[in-house]
Amino acid sequence: MVKTIIKIEGMMCNMCEAHVNDAIRGAVSPKKVTSSHSKGITEVISENELDKAALKELIEKDGYKVLDITSEPYVKKKLFGFK
Repeated sequence: MVKTIIKIEGMMCNMCEAHVNDAIRGAVSPKKVTSSHSKGITEVISENELDKAALKELIEKDGYKVLDITSEPYVKKKLFGFK
């Protein structure tokens, strides 16, 4: 699993977050996607590493500006020793 963090300029409200999330869901079928307009980031959890150039193009065609995209291995957090 991979966590992709996208820094985005131009998200101003919850509707902007939903718009970005829906665009990503429609393009890459992630396990999970969440956005925060106040932090200016979107996090995508997926099985494999995503095409950063394609993500940038997808988001910027809707009027937002992608400042940075990074990926790191994703490890699901365990709660109190439960698997």
